[in-house]
Amino acid sequence: MRKARRSIVLLILSAGAIAMLLICIGFLSVQAGAQQQGNNDQQPQVYNPYPPGILPANLNSELARVLREVDVIEDRAIERWHSLPPPTQLPQRPGPNPPVLQGTGTESIETLGELMLFDKNMSPGRNQACTSCHMPYAGWSGPIPSVNLTMIAYPGTVHFRAGKRTAQRHTYAPFFPVLQYNQEQGLFFGGNFWDSRATGYRLRNPDAEQAQGPPVDTQEMGFPDTACVAFRLSQAVYRPLFELMWGTNSLDINFPQDTEKICATPGGAAVFSGDPEPIKLTPEERTEAEAVYDHWGASIDAYEQSVQVSNFTSKFDAFLKGNYTMTADEMAGFQLFNGKGNCNSCHVDGRGTTLQPGQVDTSTTATANPPVFTCFGSANEGLPLNPRNAFYYQTTPDSFGFVGNPYGFGYRDLGMGTFLRSGFGSAPNPNGNWTQYAPSVDGQFQVATIRNVAMTPQQCPTTEAGTGKPYFQKEFFHNGYIKSLKQLVHFYNTRDTSFAYPVTSGHCPSGTIERVTCWPMKEVPNNLDTTTGMLGLTDKEEDQIVAFLEILTDGFTAPYPNSDTFTGTCMTCNPATNPNCSPSRQGNDELIPTPPLPPCASAICGVAPVPSPPIP
Repeated sequence: MRKARRSIVLLILSAGAIAMLLICIGFLSVQAGAQQQGNNDQQPQVYNPYPPGILPANLNSELARVLREVDVIEDRAIERWHSLPPPTQLPQRPGPNPPVLQGTGTESIETLGELMLFDKNMSPGRNQACTSCHMPYAGWSGPIPSVNLTMIAYPGTVHFRAGKRTAQRHTYAPFFPVLQYNQEQGLFFGGNFWDSRATGYRLRNPDAEQAQGPPVDTQEMGFPDTACVAFRLSQAVYRPLFELMWGTNSLDINFPQDTEKICATPGGAAVFSGDPEPIKLTPEERTEAEAVYDHWGASIDAYEQSVQVSNFTSKFDAFLKGNYTMTADEMAGFQLFNGKGNCNSCHVDGRGTTLQPGQVDTSTTATANPPVFTCFGSANEGLPLNPRNAFYYQTTPDSFGFVGNPYGFGYRDLGMGTFLRSGFGSAPNPNGNWTQYAPSVDGQFQVATIRNVAMTPQQCPTTEAGTGKPYFQKEFFHNGYIKSLKQLVHFYNTRDTSFAYPVTSGHCPSGTIERVTCWPMKEVPNNLDTTTGMLGLTDKEEDQIVAFLEILTDGFTAPYPNSDTFTGTCMTCNPATNPNCSPSRQGNDELIPTPPLPPCASAICGVAPVPSPPIP
């Protein structure tokens, strides 16, 4: 039997050393593993190509805080694993049945997925877990309020590389079907990620394929080779659980002697010369490592489908069973959601939509299959380009020779359109028949479930500033431009009214207020969703829809697992002294002017079939 070589490299920094480094360089890359470039045993330098104000001042302490919280949940999962009675492995299956681990098989694979999701060893620097960007108390989205307010995407294993989009919520993601093109409707449905690039084409499970993305994303967990996942799993404390679920010999891969060095070097490093498989395995070993990678995705999907994550325990679910009575504002918001607000035309709740005056909704919501509040499709809501997105500034090489975005502000996020073209910053399109439809989906992003959109830590009971309560700053939509639920509803309501101006963010005309009476121009005007934009909602009606969104937060009928782990500081503000201390103007203190925009780079907007009409 072949045994994987095991080695663990630890880097220990004293508190005093950290403090000194913080004083000297302002920011410290909190690394926990030895990373090497080529033959040099050097530590990666902090990558900071950003103008002042893009990175929040407390970034390092907040990253360290989240890692401590990740460790707490990982320890809980290890304890739960050890407390589980082992499932029964039947020596002989009764009848022609598939192999099933009887008894605690379900809990075992869900626990395995949890252990993987919170394992910070699954990154070159052993400093980045999947949950570094997706914590339970934030609805499995971004856990750092200051990042949500400023740089939008979260730093990866190399500080401070960052991606280009917000961290999507994990909850209910497993309910999205395999990506398909509906010929009759001329629309795509399914997939995972904002651009639906986790199609489920091979595993027939988009959520499992989504889990395979971040470990090798250069701006996220950052492994240079998918085989690094198998290598680190072979060293994991929970290796016995993996082998119980996926086979006794499943991790017995004969890794080369330089595997630790390779896996400690972030993806995109110049030393790899673009080689996606720098670990040199035999064809048989590569197949084994790829099988482990598939099991990684399937295990994480099992956890995300479980009641630990997607559990239908909101006030709305209690309402469906007659165990909760909505307040007057919540009920009014529910009726507006299904009526004048036209929200449920995309965030489907199983009921009819009443748009005409006097029209009465006689439909009922199915209680046997509670709604997920999405149509599983994609739409372009016409968001302005957000100049706070750290991705635009990553135009120079970091210490590994990697350039995150050579196009700078020439980048336009075409969403699914870029994916169907197999374009920059997305993934290869596995279905050539779909490429022809790229111009019809330019600018479109996944219609996310709105369940848990308002979930916050217990200490910070709201997402909205200026309500008299400590709040947890979140970010909404793919580029984080919207900073509160009030702004979100107001945007849907007024995007195409007289509040629309031909300016970029940070340049609203004098006498207007951005996000209140001024909406900058759309980053991608093509394929605009016109079911919103001019809804005619009053200010009070907007607030009532927000009140309804807030009852979609899980944890009402039973405590939400691990939601108690937040150890950060809630945000507060005083409306008497800060004019931006309100849900409507939330985040306006952090607005920055968009620089003069160059044309969309040809590598993005010039790829056939080209966008129609052309994108400026």
